[in-house]
Amino acid sequence: MRMLVMFDLPVETGEDRRNYRKFRSMLMKNGFVMMQESVYCRMVVNHTVESAVIETIKKSKPPRGLVQVMSVTEKQFAKTVYIVGDSDRDVIDSDERLIIL
Repeated sequence: MRMLVMFDLPVETGEDRRNYRKFRSMLMKNGFVMMQESVYCRMVVNHTVESAVIETIKKSKPPRGLVQVMSVTEKQFAKTVYIVGDSDRDVIDSDERLIIL
C-alpha cells in the first residue's frame, strides 16, 4: 500500500517557513520520498502501520495550512499515468511482491 501526503503550507512569515521545513523534514525522516513539490509518498505494509504513520503526521502537523493523506494499493499506484515528464527512479512503482534493487 502507498500513502500519499499532499500539503499546501503558508510560507509568508519566518515562523511559517520554519514550520514548513520541520514538517517536510519529519516526512523525510519517516521514510517519505518526494514525488513532486508538496506531494510525498511512502510504502506501508498494512493498516496498522498506516494508522501509526497518520498519528505521527497528526502530532507534527503545522498550525496553519492544508495537509491531506491518501492511501492507495500498489496496483492502483502502479497505474499512475505520466502526462508530462518522467517518473522519479527513487520511487518504486511496481505491484510485484518481491523487488530486487
